[in-house]
Formats: sequence, structure tokens, C-alpha cells
Amino acid sequence: MNRAMQFGLAILVCAAKASAADTAGIPDAGRQQELIDLLRQDCGACHGLYLTGGLGPALRPQDLHGKPAESLSEVILRGRPGTPMPGWQAFITAGEAGWMVERLLKGLPDDR
Repeated sequence: MNRAMQFGLAILVCAAKASAADTAGIPDAGRQQELIDLLRQDCGACHGLYLTGGLGPALRPQDLHGKPAESLSEVILRGRPGTPMPGWQAFITAGEAGWMVERLLKGLPDDR
């Protein structure tokens, strides 16, 4: 196998791993902490320090109850046109957005 084929194969393997991680939706422990920090700091800037609402609506479990997880993930990824809510798809994967929604629906750990 020549170098070009080896390189191409390596790219396919990396892409497959990224795709599998994205569909699994469970980031590793380090990334989980980064996503929790993103929820608290970046999301909290508009949704309130304790996610109880502010410029954006509250994001506590009782506030999100009954909202489809898939819709919430799409809002995280693509934002809401006509509102200050930006899309985050340049920074997180669909799997990570799904993981964030699961965390929001359960409630964030209170380990500030």
C-alpha cells in the first residue's frame, strides 16, 4: 500500500470514529466538563446565572418538561432566527448537543 492510500485510509478511519462518537452522543469526561462550563457560562449569559431565565427563557428541567429533545438540540445547533439565540454547530457536534439537552432535562450538577 502506498503512502497516498495509507493517508486516505487514515482519514476514513478518523472520520468513522468522529461519526460514531457523534451518533453515540456521549463525550469523554473532559469534553463533558467543557460542555457543562459552556452551559453555565455562555448559555447562562442569556438564560440566567442559574438558567432561570433572562434575555432567553429558563432552561431548568421543569421549564423544558414536555419539549421534544430533538427540537431542543436543533435550537442549540442552529439557533433561533429573529432572536438573539445563536447556533452553536460550529463549536459542538449534534451528539454533544443531544448530550447537553439530556443534562438540561435532568438538571445540571450543582458543583460550581
